[in-house]
Amino acid sequence: MKNSLLRRRVTILAAAATLILIGWLARWFTIPTEGTAQIIYASAMILAAIIAGAGIARRAVQDIAARRLGIETLVTIAVSGALIIGEYWEAAAVAFLFVLGAALEAATLNRTRDAVGKLLDLTPNTATVVRNGQQVEIDAYDVEPGEEVLVKAGGRIPVDGDVIAGYATVDDSSITGESAPAEKTQGTKVFAGTTLASTATTTSTLLRIRATGIGDDTTLARIIERVEEAQESKAPAQRTMEKFASRYTPAVVILALIAFVFTRNIETALTLLVIACPGALVISMPVTFVAGIGRAAQRGILVKGGQYLESAAKIDTVAFDKTGTLTRGRPELAHLVALSSDMTELEVLQWAAIAETGSEHPLAVPILSAARARNLDLPAHADSVQTHPGLGITAHWQGREITVGNPKFLQPTMNALPAAARSDVDALITQHTTAGRTTVLVALDGALIGLLAIADSPRLTSRPAIAALRRLGVSGIVMLTGDDSRVAHAVGSELGITDIRAEMLPEDKLTVVENLRSSGRGTAMIGDGVNDAPALASADLGVAMGGGGTAVAVETADVALMTDDLGRLVELIHLARRTRTVLIQNVVIALATVFLLIAGVLFAGTTMAVGMLVHEISVLVVVANAVRLLRARPLPRGMAHGTSLGLPDESDSRAHPERASVPDVGAAAGSR
Repeated sequence: MKNSLLRRRVTILAAAATLILIGWLARWFTIPTEGTAQIIYASAMILAAIIAGAGIARRAVQDIAARRLGIETLVTIAVSGALIIGEYWEAAAVAFLFVLGAALEAATLNRTRDAVGKLLDLTPNTATVVRNGQQVEIDAYDVEPGEEVLVKAGGRIPVDGDVIAGYATVDDSSITGESAPAEKTQGTKVFAGTTLASTATTTSTLLRIRATGIGDDTTLARIIERVEEAQESKAPAQRTMEKFASRYTPAVVILALIAFVFTRNIETALTLLVIACPGALVISMPVTFVAGIGRAAQRGILVKGGQYLESAAKIDTVAFDKTGTLTRGRPELAHLVALSSDMTELEVLQWAAIAETGSEHPLAVPILSAARARNLDLPAHADSVQTHPGLGITAHWQGREITVGNPKFLQPTMNALPAAARSDVDALITQHTTAGRTTVLVALDGALIGLLAIADSPRLTSRPAIAALRRLGVSGIVMLTGDDSRVAHAVGSELGITDIRAEMLPEDKLTVVENLRSSGRGTAMIGDGVNDAPALASADLGVAMGGGGTAVAVETADVALMTDDLGRLVELIHLARRTRTVLIQNVVIALATVFLLIAGVLFAGTTMAVGMLVHEISVLVVVANAVRLLRARPLPRGMAHGTSLGLPDESDSRAHPERASVPDVGAAAGSR
């Protein structure tokens, strides 16, 4: 649709330019006589003005019918007036230049949308699936959820899914914005539109993928949809400018009438109508926001509208959720202690894992993973399980009672210990809690047999990102967590955060964010997009960690980071401030051009054609200035995100091999 409109404008321009050239040639060479040449000149210019101006006049009539006074109305009045007073060249030039400016503006705006539009070509039309033991090539939209999809080296992945077999390095820059390929092995997620590397230096093999997202339900499809919606939305500043333009345009008509009353020169009045058009002023904001949103999409930052980019530029305080945001959200068994002389450490782990086979609690995952990694014999599930929310679990298996939970839950069991033993256990709990680990106690038939320490390590990019935010002038860095205060302070100390709010419920986080906003601070909340939903919704800017582009992250917050690199938050704020700077520059250029042209008409005799030419040039300058945002530009020194600092990508299985087998367990620490 947009391309056909552009082609139609080009056709109109070609016809009008040909007629204008014929008119000038006839006048210059007086062919065959001067009188005939003048007729040809006038006829060609009038026809050029009509061809170029017909569409402008039609839109002007529509605006007037809708009780609007837009730019097309001013140009139509000016062209019609010029034709009436015999200024045929001026009429043709104004109409031609207006259409030329609109065509160039549309072409440039299309370029700002290319970053998103190209994504449409990334997903292949066909997929190779396994049906009845045979490889079958089908339409990518016909793949069934849960079906096995095969992708070979150099191939493009047609669906979202989980790798069930194989190994490959995958270019997933279309989703995460990362230029370095990520390793994909069994248990890792892959996304539609990404490509298996196929260079001589790679060892990529066939990937077998279990489809989880097909067609419009893929992460890529949701990104395209959200960014297209964002590019059509209007920021508050943009709406304010359009409101200003709606009042400014009638004022221009009044100015032209006043000029005619005082000068009795209709050409001066018509010229004022043309050169005072707020074209550059009106286009300055949408094109700038579209370019900014497009650049963010290229970098794996999904901004859902110009208003959110505008909000990001004003952020001076960031509230971080801890688990899954500052930390990796994938707890691991860090330490194991047998507290009974009758038990080995592996036996303690085995009993704890047997109890956790019937648990859906996040802390069950690292315990079960550790037991399976050690090849311990586990039943499919315990004989019976009783959960105690926020405390622990009691299970029965083969007549034995197993209790696993936090120290508070097992306090009666601890009290039964001799004083010295109880003191030793307290010391162990303090030691691990101070180190930022969550402690879990294990009891068998009412007797304490062991202690497990579970750690959720900070992301590699967290500390560099926090330091970079401070260099950007973000003075408020707050950690909000439901975890134990000692664990929270241990993590905060490692990351350089001093403002720590621990043992908080979701409503407590909401209260903190509201208080920060009420104190006049531009507040961003960054979390996992689910547990922190109230705080995310209340903040000036809600940012969800995409975790590779989960559906929840894409659907909920104002901004979704499509990778686990917190440096993307730094990029977002830096890009938003660049966008604001370009926006101010464009408004200044637009206003200065109008002011100088009005002065030129009133005091220097600037003609209508020259004024229109300068006006259209100012529109193109504004658009070109905005398009600069699409170009890659490094962050200021010391503000690069983690991956660019040489830190491993946290989605890389070489940096964290356990991520291939341990699923994301969300906010786990401290909940028992």
